[in-house]
Amino acid sequence: MAFFSVIMIYAIYSLLTPEKQLPVYNPADVNPRLVDESLVHIRRNHKVLDFKLINQNGDTITQEDYKDKIYVADFFFTRCMTICPVMTNNIAKLQDVFINDDDIKFLSHSVTPVMDSVPVLKEYAIKKGVIDGKWNITTGTKKHIYDLARKSYFAVLDEGDGGLQDFIHTENFILVDKKRQIRGFYDGTDNADIQRLIEDIKLLQSQSKN
Repeated sequence: MAFFSVIMIYAIYSLLTPEKQLPVYNPADVNPRLVDESLVHIRRNHKVLDFKLINQNGDTITQEDYKDKIYVADFFFTRCMTICPVMTNNIAKLQDVFINDDDIKFLSHSVTPVMDSVPVLKEYAIKKGVIDGKWNITTGTKKHIYDLARKSYFAVLDEGDGGLQDFIHTENFILVDKKRQIRGFYDGTDNADIQRLIEDIKLLQSQSKN
């Protein structure tokens, strides 16, 4: 009888306790300083814009390479000696956690694309243990990358639109779901936030299969 009571209590608790749901972030939901002024009023249906980048192997990377994938995006540059090494090492840890999971990918954008040529990215990728097909470290036009940061991922404070003297630097990791929606922001230098990101990826993955 006691065993039956425990089962009943657990069942009732499970029914009454809603499953955690990750928010879907739209431009109006985040700090307006992180959002291009043309988008700050949008409250629904935001999706990551189409993109066209070049990875560490010289291959063209587009949204089709991330179709039906959950992925983590970030912004870095290879010569950074402050937060970027920590961030890159943490993405490498995430890569290890999800190494056998084809649902999960990673996408890094260089904020100094002129300096971060394909050979430079390739050397960096080898040094950091990047797995081709799992994690793309990319370059492209500065304007395109800065537009993605401000208009797609809401990753950086207003520090220009990709002009010659503009420079962005952010520790943010952005979690994107299979529908190209933003589901979370994380401090890529903070171990507690990395653990939270791992848990949120697993949650998002389990919910996407239901």
